[in-house]
Amino acid sequence: MIDKKLQKSGIKRIAGVDEAGRGACAGPLVVAAVILEDLDNPFTEGIKDSKDLSPTEREILFPKILEISTSFAIIEISPSEIDAKGLHKCNIEGMRRAVTSLAVRPDYVLTDGYEIPGIEVANLAVWKGDQVSLSISAASIIAKVHRDRLMIDLDREFPGYRLAEHKGYATAAHEAAMNKLGISSIHRKSYSNVAKFL
Repeated sequence: MIDKKLQKSGIKRIAGVDEAGRGACAGPLVVAAVILEDLDNPFTEGIKDSKDLSPTEREILFPKILEISTSFAIIEISPSEIDAKGLHKCNIEGMRRAVTSLAVRPDYVLTDGYEIPGIEVANLAVWKGDQVSLSISAASIIAKVHRDRLMIDLDREFPGYRLAEHKGYATAAHEAAMNKLGISSIHRKSYSNVAKFL
């Protein structure tokens, strides 16, 4: 893992940053930042890319990661902000907000895919970072679980779209619901598959 290599070089506090919901057409974008200093803690067992874990496994790991983390931050970016600014800009801004919201300043930041301009901490974009960095994997789990919980809550607030099932991603059932019910305030209206139902 890249985190351990950095720690061996003397860099102690490494923040991993990742997002959930980038490809969804409804619901917020969620970005998490997590600092794990004790990479040999037994509780890190099982931490890997959230996409390689079942929902139950992610839910089990979620409180463990929060417990062993030096600091963590979770940022939500609304569909309206995504529509106004664009997804990529919001993704970068979300990462910046997550890092600057950490209660403990990291010595170094690892991100999944994109560098973060405008922060005072050295940061490195890592290709497939959630597969080669324990800190990024932890952040991916925190972001995914938090967002899934939000979407389950939104399913009760916006019934009929089956948000708890597909979590806001574009599925045949979701498109059928948009066609029948119209577009809600939690849909990203700048997305072509949503705009066609406006």
